[in-house]
Amino acid sequence: MTTRRLLLGAAAALPLGRTTRAAVWPDRPLTMLVAFAAGGRTDLAARTLARFLEKDLGQPVVVVNRPGAGGGIGFTELARAKPDGQTIGFINTPHIVTLPIERRTRFRLEDFSPIANIVDDPGAFYVMADSRFRDLAGLIAAARAKPEAISYGTTGIGSDDHLAMLAFERQAGVKLLHVPYSGSIQVKQALLGRQIAIASMNVAEGVQEIRQGLVRMLGQMGEARTAVAPDAPTFREAGLDVVEGSMRGVAAPAGVAPPVLDRLSLAVRHTVDNAEFQALAAQQLLPLRFLGPDAYRAELTALRGRYQVLWDEHPWLE
Repeated sequence: MTTRRLLLGAAAALPLGRTTRAAVWPDRPLTMLVAFAAGGRTDLAARTLARFLEKDLGQPVVVVNRPGAGGGIGFTELARAKPDGQTIGFINTPHIVTLPIERRTRFRLEDFSPIANIVDDPGAFYVMADSRFRDLAGLIAAARAKPEAISYGTTGIGSDDHLAMLAFERQAGVKLLHVPYSGSIQVKQALLGRQIAIASMNVAEGVQEIRQGLVRMLGQMGEARTAVAPDAPTFREAGLDVVEGSMRGVAAPAGVAPPVLDRLSLAVRHTVDNAEFQALAAQQLLPLRFLGPDAYRAELTALRGRYQVLWDEHPWLE
């Protein structure tokens, strides 16, 4: 009886409209914005997540693609959406924190309410199976002997692959030759065609080729070894304090009511813990790493600080 009185008193203390809204939310379909094109890895992950969120929330989750400007168009639309919990979106690093560093944008990190991180795909260096580089130490020695003679491919200037190489170069005291491509498929084709010596990609983007015996991974940039490629050493094991990669998670516009944000985060937590979702993620080679709202915001804030320091030292768009 006492508990019931407390609950009724708490409800009475809230504005009537907010109390009613929270009690029935969600009462209509949700929109999930994806800032990249349909058919890509981010889009596939988002659509897989949406199916499970629908079951947990009891409402359809409609995925809408808003590609362009390196994610800037979709991120801007998410930041400017009504903060009622009905519009959520996938956010990707480094773009969510580096775009406002590189240029003037219509969004910043403070314009979002992080819900949960889902994927953390470390950066990695790939070489051909018969490459003369057997490990990171061998690559560093060769790069020091002949600066800017060893070519590497990335998915473009300012991409997580490119920023990972810049961090490596700074730590190792070397300089390689950058060859940017439009996507990871093109980077892999260039490596397999021996047009470049190193492919800087995410771990998941080269695992299939490892299994086929075509390429080797010199190292990966996670905090620890990853289940996707357990035999690959971390850069830290090689004495390099380089932790880089691509995080993918879900956010809402800033200002979403805490109970709604908590409910969304819980739905994502249930999904990541779901064995069926984990099996699908494994098929898509998605390294899962759940972070709740506070931990996710802290990680994004720290990442922004690191990239701001890197930009101040080495503006990658110059």
